[in-house]
Amino acid sequence: MKVLPRRRGAVLVNSALGVALLGGAALVYATVSGSSGPASAKPAARTATVSKGTVLATVSGTGTLVSPTDAAQDFTTGGRLTEVKVAVGDAVKKGQVLATVDTTAAQQQVDAAQAALTAAQANLTKAQAGVTTTTTEPLPGATATAAGSGGGRGAGGSSTPAPQTTTVTTTKIDDAAVAQAQQQVSTAQTNLANARTALAGTTLTASVDGTVASIAGKVGDTVGATAASSSSTKSAGTAASSTSAPSGFLVLTNPTGMQVTANFSELDSLKLKKGEAATVTLNAQSDTKLNATVLSVSSLPSGTGSGGSAGSAAVQYAATLQLSGDTGALRTGLSATVQVITGEADSALSLPTSALSGTGASRTATLVRPDGASERVTVGVGVEGDSTVQVVSGLKEGDKVELPTTSGGNGFPNASFPGLGRGGGGAGGGAGVFPGAGTGGGGNGGGGTGGAGRGGRG
Repeated sequence: MKVLPRRRGAVLVNSALGVALLGGAALVYATVSGSSGPASAKPAARTATVSKGTVLATVSGTGTLVSPTDAAQDFTTGGRLTEVKVAVGDAVKKGQVLATVDTTAAQQQVDAAQAALTAAQANLTKAQAGVTTTTTEPLPGATATAAGSGGGRGAGGSSTPAPQTTTVTTTKIDDAAVAQAQQQVSTAQTNLANARTALAGTTLTASVDGTVASIAGKVGDTVGATAASSSSTKSAGTAASSTSAPSGFLVLTNPTGMQVTANFSELDSLKLKKGEAATVTLNAQSDTKLNATVLSVSSLPSGTGSGGSAGSAAVQYAATLQLSGDTGALRTGLSATVQVITGEADSALSLPTSALSGTGASRTATLVRPDGASERVTVGVGVEGDSTVQVVSGLKEGDKVELPTTSGGNGFPNASFPGLGRGGGGAGGGAGVFPGAGTGGGGNGGGGTGGAGRGGRG
């Protein structure tokens, strides 16, 4: 190719600069890799010292606070609200009257049932008395006596006396009629009891102590009835599959005996056991930490994790934990993070988990002796904590164990060729042939890690 005279000088300059740069880089590489020998090229090993401390193994879950005595209060007899005796925020005691509905219809049912029972009882009394009949019958032997006494008289004597009689009374009881009357009485008694229960159901009373959290009606409204006053109460030791707050005409809350229900991954849930200690942190108050104890772990899945795709989301299991200490300032529904201690070793020899190789109760480590020599040793482990592991055999306190290296693998600290880096764009004229020099006055390249930049286009 014919080179124009005015560009020949630039080409020669670029060639000279390139040769000089490559020569300098080769010199640096030779100096770093060859001047100190193989021993100096190997970076100093990082070590960890076997020391005494506490090793904790924990699992974490998320959940919400619930109170076992939070309860929805509902009328068992519906009707028109005639009185609401409490307001939201009021503290109430068990058995206290909360509200009433109109009693007119319920009272009429009681009166009718009472009248029916009275009639049934009278009918039973009559059936049990039976039917009484009275008859007159001659006494046995009365006629013969009269005839004998008359025959002893002579002719022309007095007339023969009348025969003697007796009155006979008999009572006949119809067993079938008595049984039917008894059944009528029993039915009437049941109807009266139900009517009285319905009348009592027009008055709503508190089933537990608590604070009124909500009221779903006002005087004049018509409210429905439920079979029984509902409650969110769950027996101790039963993990809740749902943490929704109770709902009803009136809701009472009570933070006393507050619990937390939390979901754990299927792997972590297998490590949970009743009685394990835990720490509960309120998400709204990260500086508030509460102590708790595992009450129970559900054997049924409670839902899926948030990170899985459809059909492959992680299964979770719910656990119920009892909070300790004063829970009076807590509220139902507060979200929390739960950390359960599943393993603990106090005053135990320990090492960072990364210092050991393998899995299970027997692992290996590289022991570094005081003279610098090293050897592989077998290490028995106990509790495997979140970042450390308990050492039960194979090492003693003060031993140093080599940690895995994190440096590059070509002899240089940052695993890159010395003097070469990715430079910034050059400023100036034509396209550069070598780093930092552009044909026709190319700009200076930005410094990379090694200081040499790639020239940009002018």
